[in-house]
Amino acid sequence: MTQRFIAPALLGFSLLLTACGGSHHGTSLLPIIPPATPPAAQAPQKNIIFFLGDGMGITTMTAARIYKVGEDGDLTMDTLPETAFVHTYSNDAQVTDSAPSMSAYMTGVKMNNEVISMSAETKATDASGKAYHVNFDSTCPSGNGQAVETLLEQSKAKGYATGVVTTTRITHATPAATYSHVCHRDAENTIAAALVPGGAGYNAKLGDGIDVFFGGGTDYFLPKDKSGKRNDARDLTAELKAAKYSYATSKSEFDKLPIDGSTKIAGLFTKSHMAYDLDRDATLEPSLAEMAGKAIDALAARKKGFFLMVEGGRIDHALHATNARRALQDTGAFDDAIKLALDKMQAIDPGLKNTLVVVTADHDHTLQLNGYAARTGKTEAGKPGVLGLVKDYVDNSKTSKDVNGMPYTIIGFGNGPSRKARDVAIIESDLEKPGYQQEAVVPMDANSDSETHGGADVFLGAQGLGADNFSGVITNTDVFGLIKKAVGL
Repeated sequence: MTQRFIAPALLGFSLLLTACGGSHHGTSLLPIIPPATPPAAQAPQKNIIFFLGDGMGITTMTAARIYKVGEDGDLTMDTLPETAFVHTYSNDAQVTDSAPSMSAYMTGVKMNNEVISMSAETKATDASGKAYHVNFDSTCPSGNGQAVETLLEQSKAKGYATGVVTTTRITHATPAATYSHVCHRDAENTIAAALVPGGAGYNAKLGDGIDVFFGGGTDYFLPKDKSGKRNDARDLTAELKAAKYSYATSKSEFDKLPIDGSTKIAGLFTKSHMAYDLDRDATLEPSLAEMAGKAIDALAARKKGFFLMVEGGRIDHALHATNARRALQDTGAFDDAIKLALDKMQAIDPGLKNTLVVVTADHDHTLQLNGYAARTGKTEAGKPGVLGLVKDYVDNSKTSKDVNGMPYTIIGFGNGPSRKARDVAIIESDLEKPGYQQEAVVPMDANSDSETHGGADVFLGAQGLGADNFSGVITNTDVFGLIKKAVGL
């Protein structure tokens, strides 16, 4: 009611001023023009970077910290301000594999082991236990579950730029869970087709395609007559180029990929997985940090916000082999990628006001730290550090012994392919060798990389937009919702 009387009063006062010579050019009344409505503020661009250390359990993180910087040091992931513990069990198993655990992060749905981004009831095998794939092609029957939308697909639908980076095959379980939907993770020919715009089997929810992807795995993009594993004679690398991707197969080609804000870029650098960081030829394969850095530059150049997944995938493979040195080196390389990404994003988005960075793992392994070991400091030439034998913490000139009077290593595994005879001494100089396999308590098949995953909770660290929502003890499906809430997806 008050406003109705104020407006005429103001108008009368304005007319009075005009009549009294408010205009130097006479007494004519001019219309009062209200100020222009300011343009609506454009919503800030949001960015999500999801780091996944495959198999990076908390004990592996601890060992990697000692290996790289010593007991007193910090990895970059140790410095993330918000932290949580994450339950990783799958829909049908206490101990998950990578497919359902990464899918839980990406979709918010618990699913069965081996299943990638499908509904909870989806089965990976038939009633007899036969996997739903033949020679890497999916044989998933109609009615066996349905696709569940992923964070990457939702980001794409909202106009975000998207990227996937891994040191594994780009069709391996973790990266595949961001962009494909299959009953069984081993259907990697089918997964590869989902990534290539315009062809049969393409995932239409990816629109014009993922903007950036890097990894290994040309085997599933090439037909058999080109040394690949495809059964349909398609050359998906040629199809990528036809879809206007700038495509790299080497470090030198990677370095030349355009970052122009419009060209889609891709790199597949090996037939299968990329090399372990300890073995990597830097002239042939980019590091995980280099791939993550280029992906960030290319996505940020599109100036519309982005979703990026970065996987340190070969941590898991070395742990399966009970090969601690390669696992810890790859964990350190993964941490280097996190540091580079944070530095880049602080320059792009100071204070990370519109950027959420999440670092976690999909599952644990059976790696353990044994005995009352003296502090070792970081691993250096001639000093195996955490890879070495347990030395007495009171008198570290003395090597601790087991019940048989034999020395044992700081790092061991709950199970695995290597169980040494306890009457054979460990040669300490062997412990620094890249391929050294730590011993395991439960012997598994010595002819395969057969150490298993573990079922313990994993670490999650977060920084930036909405990071304070991550705390306490949560389940991997909760992470999906917390990311969506943080950026408003």
